[in-house]
Amino acid sequence: MTESEKKQKSPDLYEQLSAYGASDFYPFHMPGHKRNFHLLADPYAIDITEIDGFDNLHHAETVLLEAQRRAAQLYGAEETFYLVNGSTCGILSAVSACTKRGETILMARGCHKAAYHALLLNDLHAKYLYPPADMTRGILGAIQPEQVRSALDAHPEIHTVLLTSPTYDGVVSDIKSIAEIVHERGGALIVDEAHGAHFGMHPYFPKRALVCGADLVINSVHKTLPALTQTALLHVQGPRIDRERLRRYLGIYQSSSPSYVFMAGIDRCIGLLEQQGAELFEVFTRHLEQLRGILSGLQMLHLVDGKEDGLLAFDYDRSKIVISTERSGITGAQLSELLRTRYHLEMEMDAPQYVTAITAIGDTQEGLERLGRALLKIDTKLGQGSGNSVLNQSIPDLSVLMADAGKEVMSIAQANDARKCEVRLEESGGRISGEFVYLYPPGIPFLAPGERIPERLPEQLARCRELGLQLQGMADYTGEKIRVIED
Repeated sequence: MTESEKKQKSPDLYEQLSAYGASDFYPFHMPGHKRNFHLLADPYAIDITEIDGFDNLHHAETVLLEAQRRAAQLYGAEETFYLVNGSTCGILSAVSACTKRGETILMARGCHKAAYHALLLNDLHAKYLYPPADMTRGILGAIQPEQVRSALDAHPEIHTVLLTSPTYDGVVSDIKSIAEIVHERGGALIVDEAHGAHFGMHPYFPKRALVCGADLVINSVHKTLPALTQTALLHVQGPRIDRERLRRYLGIYQSSSPSYVFMAGIDRCIGLLEQQGAELFEVFTRHLEQLRGILSGLQMLHLVDGKEDGLLAFDYDRSKIVISTERSGITGAQLSELLRTRYHLEMEMDAPQYVTAITAIGDTQEGLERLGRALLKIDTKLGQGSGNSVLNQSIPDLSVLMADAGKEVMSIAQANDARKCEVRLEESGGRISGEFVYLYPPGIPFLAPGERIPERLPEQLARCRELGLQLQGMADYTGEKIRVIED
């Protein structure tokens, strides 16, 4: 390769990552170590396979068994399993273990796409719980206990309930009351608590779903704790779960070559929390509350604050910094772009009328202060009329999109196997969808295969696309066409 060719060669992924890591860009996104905690000195030195003396995750008897027991003790679980394929494999395993093919499950419509993939793989039908929503910002609220009671009364054949708590934006449901309702009917409650791995570590945060009576709980340790991306935990308690069946599905959905780097990272994270967790969370919550105090002074932008802000939440995770733009004249995407390009602050996600920043014990005081200063500066400029004008009524309300979700005509698995054709999105109203449609993040489907496409949904989705929001799930990456079931 000539010198000229070398100069023209684009950097590979590692080179790009190294350059980015050395820059002043600050992460208000997962993973929770925030590139600040270095719990593993040399990953190559410990990257092994199942050699003698190092146990086997799928048949743990020694060192890995003890490591998982330490995690169970920290979280108060009867049994805890390491997950090296993220919370996704935990959700798939939990649903598969609790259901049989063709059954019906009760689940929140706001569940992650992995839950819908579990429906597909197990040929399950779903009855959905639709969360109330903040109609101004399109932020979904909590599932209410009475919704669960009414649904189970109407469908006594259902014995498995799946909820997400907290949501991507920190909204927490009343898991204790819901667990009691589910258990009264002999059912099992699965809680996707991926974004709440830090719950119970300090009284500033909500109680863990395990403490509240859930039977199976999935935590993504990488989301809000100092652990590597793709690491998670699955906790079990009580007599309602067939644990042998659960182990069998964990062996199916997890890699047969689990990363010892990942597992060592989980173990080091658990050890850190055991030894220094109280101190680390005390410092973090103090800095976090200082940031929230600063942001309470925003005028054009607005710090969303859970129960006090009309979200119909039972509780709220205050580590999520949700900034609403509904009265500012700009969209969430525009605010995220301003933070990225002018201040080198990268948010976790943006929605039409808000942005979400994830904070964790990996955050530094200086990093949190940078976010506070940047938002105050942007807020001041917006007050001076420098923001791009965007009419709020032109922004699609995501709660409307959720409410528009179609009715099931066939199961997701049946739709997956059916013959399909591709039509333009604007001409799809009334047809049966052959694929998922969701924004990512957070990966919550507005439409699932086998559902009839509501007449007004294509227009709302087209508006999302015009605003630069990432519509995913469709084979057509442009979002202009959608696959439907052939007539």
